[in-house]
Amino acid sequence: MADKREYRMEELARLAGITVRTLRFYRERKLIPPPRREGRIAWYDDQHLARLRTIGALLDRGHTLSGIAELAEAFDHGRDVGDLLGLGAPTEETPVRLTPEELADHFAGEVTPENLAAALELGYLGTDGEEIVHISRRLLEVSSELVREGIPLAEVLAAGRRVREHADALAGLFAELVLRHASEEDLPRLRPLARSVVEAELSLAMDRRLREGA
Repeated sequence: MADKREYRMEELARLAGITVRTLRFYRERKLIPPPRREGRIAWYDDQHLARLRTIGALLDRGHTLSGIAELAEAFDHGRDVGDLLGLGAPTEETPVRLTPEELADHFAGEVTPENLAAALELGYLGTDGEEIVHISRRLLEVSSELVREGIPLAEVLAAGRRVREHADALAGLFAELVLRHASEEDLPRLRPLARSVVEAELSLAMDRRLREGA
């Protein structure tokens, strides 16, 4: 295992492409975590370098320092990836690792502290060091597509919360049905049938809604 790299302030600033004065300003604004102290010497590591590069990327995308500071605080206090995934990774969904700037690219202009806090609370997002983990590639792609279609991310997340409630109820209904006639060991084998029923019923419901609106 490679030794952890550490940098003096001047070297870190040079690697990040900023001045020492700017680095001090970011530290005072708490945009980066405090360095490790050894006497009067401050030591920074690769996580500090990654955060500085993220700040630069977000600034290039038009974010303000105040907004970046709020985002940094939300990341630092969000649930970590262990809490997000619980005892293990999802059995059918694929988690996605993102940098903060990649997340910003998915939802241009919509990654506000309020939306980030809502996504963390919903369990869509967790943090792993300087990376963000989205619990489902499919949910990430669908939600970003809805935002590109002009639906505000806040409303997408609010709808996601309501869908979660209905999905929990549907899962409970199917599990209860199976357990009345089979065993808990049969649930993983039969879960695709539950998904097919829900997809078919949703498709039929959309047909009814479209006919009513015509």
